[in-house]
Parts: sequence; structure tokens; C-alpha cells
Amino acid sequence: MSATTKLAGLGLALSLGLALTACTAEADATSPDGASTAAATATSAADLGGLEALEAAAKAEGTLNVIALPDDWANYGAVKAAFAEKYGITVNSILPDASSKEEIAAAEANRGTAQAPDVFDLGTAVTLESTDYFAPYKVATWEHIPDVNKEPSGLWVNDYTGIMSVGYNATKYGEISSLADLTREELRGAVALNGKPSEAGAAFNGFLMANAVAGGTFDDLQPGLDYFTTLADAGTLNVKDVTAGTIDAGEHGVVMDWSYNQLSTVERLASKGVDWKVFVPAGGEIASFYNQAINKDAPNPAAARLWQEFLFSPEAQNLWLAGGARPVLFDWLEETGALDAEAATSLPTVAGEPTTPSIAQAEAANAVLAEKWESAVS
Repeated sequence: MSATTKLAGLGLALSLGLALTACTAEADATSPDGASTAAATATSAADLGGLEALEAAAKAEGTLNVIALPDDWANYGAVKAAFAEKYGITVNSILPDASSKEEIAAAEANRGTAQAPDVFDLGTAVTLESTDYFAPYKVATWEHIPDVNKEPSGLWVNDYTGIMSVGYNATKYGEISSLADLTREELRGAVALNGKPSEAGAAFNGFLMANAVAGGTFDDLQPGLDYFTTLADAGTLNVKDVTAGTIDAGEHGVVMDWSYNQLSTVERLASKGVDWKVFVPAGGEIASFYNQAINKDAPNPAAARLWQEFLFSPEAQNLWLAGGARPVLFDWLEETGALDAEAATSLPTVAGEPTTPSIAQAEAANAVLAEKWESAVS
């Protein structure tokens, strides 16, 4: 596509029980213990007697454990607050800056305890290798989610996407217009991916962006590995984890991250007099969905399922949109008139056609990065 394309108009593809009778489910829902037991195997709200019964069971639990959801990531602060206010359920936010791989590690380490995460929000590669941790569940809006954006049984579902981009402190470093600029001496120790490529979805796709610009493909990652070796040799690459704090402190002055995360950084730093600029390098237009999943060992199984129902409702989908992320139900919301048109203006404009690796390509690429990344940047 040669013309400039609005992300909102793209049909982005995938980057990737126990059946109870209504009367039994309703009886279980009157007891917190019984409701939680039933919820742990529910594959839809109907298994509990409907959304009202699910809501009652979740309120009886009273708590939801989420993990790796920073407030400034895709407007998650507003999403968590809206859920808590709507249902009167305490949202316990665990390790907000954790990677996708660390989410699964936390579930394993805390299995069987009240501290385990109830739900996950994961990048493609970790999702595909972690399905043994997930419980199948289909939300009320299931039929409106394109087949390509969901696992058939409901083990995982695409939630939102963005475009990979480069954000930088223009106040400190002046204009940066290409990835080739990132070896400049004044950028020593300032350039970063948002995590490790084999562990974090943002870093994985940031690598794919640089790889594409360097001439690589989803099946050939060597150009990208060579590029990051060049940054390491120049002394500009910083492999420390990126957070809002490290950006605000100036430790990370150039960050490869999702467009929706750059949006919150632009707004936050503007209030401090810092001009944070963003660009999508030509030829590096990479798009990828994150994925929702329920922990099969969730300590609050009803709240976990109610959270999923909320996330795939028009209310939460539009909250993600307001944060600069394109929700998976964008087209359905637009068709039904439920789309927040003002929020949609936050989506980025890109010059080229965004691309996304297939499931097989993502799995293969993750394996290559797990083997070769550390040696490339050491």
C-alpha cells in the first residue's frame, strides 16, 4: 500500500469444561465457595446461569489479581479503575512492569495461593508456548471476534494491537529520523527495546521492526541481530528494562515500543517540558496483537471470567482505543455505532502496509532469539 493508511482501517490478522444446568449453577452462585468451584470450570457465563450469576459470584470473591499491566500501557489504568468501580471488586495489580514470560513464571511460582495471577495479557510467542496454563472461556461477544483472532476453544483471544515505533527525547538529542541514527555518540547508553526479545512481546516486535528495516524477513533474523550487534559495539544499546521511571529520569532516551505506549510517554513528558517525538521507520511497519487468557489455577475464577467479559465489552474496548490501541472488536463497534469516534483519533497513521508474522514464524523467530540474542548484544 503506497498511500498513508490509518491503523483504524486495517483488518489486522493474528500475530497470532464442565457443562452445568442453570438451576445447579444458580444454586452454586448463592455460596461463594460453591460459586468459585463452579466458575473454575465455566467455559461461558451460561455455565453459571448467565452474566448476572457470574457477576454475583465475582463480587463474592471480591478480588481480581492482574499482572504486568502498567497504568500507562494502552490506558490500562483507566480500564482497571472502570472495572473496580463498576463491580466493586478490588483490582490487585501485581508486578506491573513484568514481561510476558515473567507472568507465566509468577503463575507457576504462586500456584495454589491467593497471590497467583487470575488473568494474563501476553505477547504472541509466550502465549503459544504457555497454553497449558490457560482455561478455555468464551465471552458474550465471542461471535463478533474474528476467527483469526481467537483460539477455537477460548484458551486465548486477541485483545488489542498497535504499530511498533521509535520514541525519543528530542529536547535532549534533537531530530532522529532513522534507525541508522542510533549509533550516534551522544546516544551512548540511551537506546533500548522494551524488554528482552525472547521474553517480552514489545521487545520481540521491536526486534522485528529493526530486522525488517535492515533487510531481514520473518524467516531471516540475521540482519536484525547484526543491527543490534552494531548498536552494542557503538555503546548506544541499553539492555536494562524500560519503565516510565527510567524514561523520565533520562536513562532511556530512545525506546522502541508500541505506538500506544509512546502516546502516554508523549503526554507525560510534555507536562515536564520534554518533547518526546515518535516515528515509524519506513519498511518497519510491524503490527501484533496481545492476547487475553485466564489462569486455569486462578484464585478468583469468577472475577477472572467477569474481567474477560468486561474487556470484550464496548466500554473497555473503547477505553483501549482512547489509549491509542486498536481493539480487536473495532470493526464490530464501528458497524453497530458503538465506536468512540473521538477516541479513534488517537490511532497512529502509517505510511506502509503493516505486517505480522504467522504463528509458525513467531514460534521459529522466538526460538532463534532465545538462542542468539544474548551473544549478539553481549
